Amino acid sequence: MAETTSNIEMAHRIHEQGHHHDDGPPSRRKELIEIFEALVLAAVAILTAWSGYQAARWDAKSSAAYAAASGTTVKAQEQQTLAGQDHLYDIVTFGSWLQATHRGEKDLAAKFERRFRPEYATAFAAWMRTNPFEDPHAPAGPSFVPEYRNAHVEASHELARKAQELYERGVATRETGDDYIRITVILATVLLLTALSQRFKVLAPRVGLLVVACVMLVFAIFYIATFPRA
Repeated sequence: MAETTSNIEMAHRIHEQGHHHDDGPPSRRKELIEIFEALVLAAVAILTAWSGYQAARWDAKSSAAYAAASGTTVKAQEQQTLAGQDHLYDIVTFGSWLQATHRGEKDLAAKFERRFRPEYATAFAAWMRTNPFEDPHAPAGPSFVPEYRNAHVEASHELARKAQELYERGVATRETGDDYIRITVILATVLLLTALSQRFKVLAPRVGLLVVACVMLVFAIFYIATFPRA
């Protein structure tokens, strides 16, 4: 923004110097060209300020999305850790139940069974219905039946999916901000061409540079109009 403002001020100084060195009275055509150049400079100043503002807004949105993605990833890892602890608890309690059952200690086995987590107890009941002690094709344990669930695993997957969406949103918003930054490069070129045109006293090259600048300005306006706004 500061650099663009400086360039505009420089263009105005060049314009004033052109007036100072022009000894003859300005023709009607030259006056119209000067008015048009002033309008181009004003448009460049406004569009550059708008593009810079939008780039800053989209950059802020991108940073917020990245931060949210990072925080959500941490939460997903926390849920994954809790899921691992639950699974370890399930394995230990089931192993103890299996040993007590093998030794014929029904009371002890019942105590371990009562200590199953509710989700694991559902899977255990489904596993027992497969007749695992008689059927060699039965699942190896309750953890291998379709009924086995772990709320922490599901929460972890959901949070990981949300984190990925937030990250992709951050990438998309950063790209939009970069698009606005690229437009300022085109506008700076328009500014340069307009300032150069003011150095010519001959109308032909002056008008030629101004036409090129106007074409680039139209392209910049078109792209700015089609870009999303923050």
